Amino acid sequence: MTMTDNIKKAGTGSLGENARTIGYALLIALVIRALLFQPFNIPSSSMVPTLLIGDYLFVSKYSYGYSRHSLPFSPPLFDGRILSGQPTRGDVVVFKKPTDNRTDFIKRLIGLPGDTIQMKHGVLYLNDQPVPRVRVEDFVARDNLGNVQRIPQYRETLPNGVSYTTLDLIEESVTDNTGVYVVPPGHYFMMGDNRDNSADSRVPSVVGYVPFENLVGKAEIIFFSTDGSAHFWEIWNWPSSIRWGRIFKWVD
Repeated sequence: MTMTDNIKKAGTGSLGENARTIGYALLIALVIRALLFQPFNIPSSSMVPTLLIGDYLFVSKYSYGYSRHSLPFSPPLFDGRILSGQPTRGDVVVFKKPTDNRTDFIKRLIGLPGDTIQMKHGVLYLNDQPVPRVRVEDFVARDNLGNVQRIPQYRETLPNGVSYTTLDLIEESVTDNTGVYVVPPGHYFMMGDNRDNSADSRVPSVVGYVPFENLVGKAEIIFFSTDGSAHFWEIWNWPSSIRWGRIFKWVD
């Protein structure tokens, strides 16, 4: 065997090793994404003030067990859930929108199976009882031009003690007054914290009741956040566009 042949053989071996290494890395990444944590970014303002546009967070896949929606593209490999864990009222949940079983939504779990839900003049009623809410300091929203908007903000506390803030962007909006919703068995009722700017379970044509199978995971921690003021190529503006105070913030 000539020196040239040895070099070619070594090169072929290196390519094979690299391919195997890449394959193993992709497999490990797929397993982590399917079974442990999935990254998720916030594209809308429906969960303000809890989550802002430009937040990047990890969703724990194991919190509620696994369904076909735990895997990329939701392949119909099995029905229901395996190793299932029950959601808790107040969890911030990523789920597949029931009307298409494809689009990822993120909202707060308000209603459990059998609960009755109603909104009256902006107040949430759970099983015929008003959920306590207390007015707190206004939420201050600033756009990229420096314009400021002050929005009434309330701290709401569910019966199990979970507490969070909601916004009241529009007084007496359409979704501030609703009929009574009765959550069916095996389903959940989801609402956005930005109550007047959220398509959620109050809108049956968009979301409606969410089947247990459609739950993807529980939002856990924000690992990165940007206000979007810097373009990708504006490296010099990256530091000022990052919301440093939100990095490694737990979602509650």
